[in-house]
Amino acid sequence: MALSARNHLEGTVTDVETGQVMAEVVIELGDGQEVTSTITRNSFERLDIEPGDEVAAVIKASEVMVSND
Repeated sequence: MALSARNHLEGTVTDVETGQVMAEVVIELGDGQEVTSTITRNSFERLDIEPGDEVAAVIKASEVMVSND
């Protein structure tokens, strides 16, 4: 599948919390950092995601803020 998003972070699903409408998916990246994504429960079920699965977090943002704190 071709995407216009340029940021692809590959990792392993470590945790999934499902609710009535949304699902929170935690992805551990190769360097040990984590990315958490909130997706609809329908998307979660369609993608058939489980802990241990290799996935990609695809990020497309029109604005990225930078802080020096």
